[in-house]
Amino acid sequence: MSENRQIIKKYQTGNLLVTGEVYHIINKSIAKFKIFNDSSDFSRMIRAMRYYQKEKRHVSFSAFEKIEDGKIFVSESKKHVEIISYCIMPTHIHLLLKQLEDKGISIFMNNLSNSYSRYFNLKHKRKGPLWEGRFKRVLIESDEQLLHLTKYIHLNPATAYIVKNPSDWEYSSYQEYLSAVSTKDCICKYNDILDINSSSYKEFVEDRISYQRELAKIKHLILE
Repeated sequence: MSENRQIIKKYQTGNLLVTGEVYHIINKSIAKFKIFNDSSDFSRMIRAMRYYQKEKRHVSFSAFEKIEDGKIFVSESKKHVEIISYCIMPTHIHLLLKQLEDKGISIFMNNLSNSYSRYFNLKHKRKGPLWEGRFKRVLIESDEQLLHLTKYIHLNPATAYIVKNPSDWEYSSYQEYLSAVSTKDCICKYNDILDINSSSYKEFVEDRISYQRELAKIKHLILE
């Protein structure tokens, strides 16, 4: 283990997340309560992810939602985090995040979670917390782990029997990895970390036998 990695490992015993490192983040609803019920809920979370990753936001979220091409606004300022991959499930969200500034992941996740809680509670006329607690996170230690974890995240809807094929799930970054989404619509940035070929990646993800064999490599990163 390198000296730098030893230092990072030491940090993991506390609450400090290290800038420049990649983490698997998961945030769950209380008691597995279904908090994403329809396309408007899922879409709202995706828009919030795009909005809150920014360090400086020159318009409110409500105003941002009314901007016809919000992608232009998003590209103009520094980010707290880089989103590498994501999947929104009915009761929880998975994110692979690279921290770009000190406390960037914590700021992003707090803003994201609180914003969705306000939206959900207002929509359903309820009060109280929506999430199980502080998000869980684990440091990704190699490119191999990172690649296999993107596979695990993108397979979540299929392994949960929500859809037959992961490409049928609209609320993950899988279509971005398959190049089925235009560049201006992409949320994720992973090309400087992962060398992804869309056709071979599709085979890699959807080969379930291979997935089961490789799952052990990332089981300590899954956080379920």
